[in-house]
Amino acid sequence: MVSLKEINEDNFRAVVGMKLEGEQSKYVASNVYSLAQAWLYPEEAKPYAIYKDEEIIGFMMLDWDEEERECGIWRFMIANDQQGKGYGRKALEYAVNRIKETGKFDYVSLDYAPGNNVGKHLYESVGFRETGEIEEGEIIMKLDLIK
Repeated sequence: MVSLKEINEDNFRAVVGMKLEGEQSKYVASNVYSLAQAWLYPEEAKPYAIYKDEEIIGFMMLDWDEEERECGIWRFMIANDQQGKGYGRKALEYAVNRIKETGKFDYVSLDYAPGNNVGKHLYESVGFRETGEIEEGEIIMKLDLIK
């Protein structure tokens, strides 16, 4: 079972040590950088370790904006050795369901870099659609939670 757990003393080192290799490494900021951003923006940034049962397999950070009723997926990565097993999709679906269950949001948003076709395909398969907006060179996608 795939789930999200807050970053804590028990999972911090594993999350920080997780790296992407090759082509993917240019699409996702390091987890160290993401955790530094979470420290800078504690009200908005919600970092989580992605687990498969009791094993850490990835990292996700949410951008929590209740005032705008929009939750962003700010960072999302699955460890290299765990890719291609369907965990990314399960983690994304889990996160979207958890966000929806709060009742605090109308949309979930995320962005991807042009050329990241694997990410684009995954996001579309879960229901995200391009908005036509580009921010800092990245393509914005949204998922409507109030349909």
